[in-house]
Amino acid sequence: MTTDAEIQSALPALGSGNVAVITGGASGIGLAAARRLAAVGLKIVLADIGGARLDEAAGAVATIAGDSGVLAVATDVSKADEVDRLAEKAFDAFGGVSLLMNNAGVGNNPGKPWENRDAWKRLLDINFWGVVHGVEAFVPRMLAAGKPGLIVNTGSKQGITTPPGNLAYNVSKSGVKSFTEGLAHALRNEPGANIAAHLLIPGFTFTGLTEGATEKPAGAWTGEQVIDFMLAALVRGDFYILCPDNEATRTMDEKRMAWAIGDIIENRPALSRWHPDHKEAFAAFMES
Repeated sequence: MTTDAEIQSALPALGSGNVAVITGGASGIGLAAARRLAAVGLKIVLADIGGARLDEAAGAVATIAGDSGVLAVATDVSKADEVDRLAEKAFDAFGGVSLLMNNAGVGNNPGKPWENRDAWKRLLDINFWGVVHGVEAFVPRMLAAGKPGLIVNTGSKQGITTPPGNLAYNVSKSGVKSFTEGLAHALRNEPGANIAAHLLIPGFTFTGLTEGATEKPAGAWTGEQVIDFMLAALVRGDFYILCPDNEATRTMDEKRMAWAIGDIIENRPALSRWHPDHKEAFAAFMES
């Protein structure tokens, strides 16, 4: 595990006393990030849908950061005005923000492309527009401060290989990937900016989105493992924080992604990995 000293030496934005804002912070990867960053010495702003779960998460982080080191703000990231209010509260309470982690997301499946428009919109409003709202609310203030900063947006491998099963989720995370790539480019070309954007790409992780699971499946990583990997990747300067898990190695992920882009290059059918005519070819490619 990357040590606190290594993190603070390589990443001035994560220096002791700085401030991290984490959406989706009441559970899963978000809560794991809050606890770990509090241990590094950051003050934590936890944003999530209000209620007992957010209160409990804030209490858990306060045992590490102290009561004065945690601020919980009930926030629906799909609503720009609520994310603007989150930014106001964070800056009013702590004077600045050095890490924004746009992590809030839902995984409910609204169905086929021609079904359930309202459910599709709700998922996209949270998973994609929630990230945009976070950037809009925080980045201008972070730029104006002129201090080192980090933005980490939580994507998904499903936004890259787009497997059948939950098209709306895939679309939302594909959008997060493209948006974060463009954000990183814009920030590195912004005069005077000292802020870097990164795309967190978890593997199979046991979180509140893990459907039907009441305990961690053997193949899944914990949120804590994802955050340890993320911090090591940030220290290395990685933009794409591609996490393995207990089932998929990086080599497997790379091959699956290469096959997905190969559908365009080789003019194969869309999602040929799951097409019966290409089943054997895909299996041979993975074994080669």
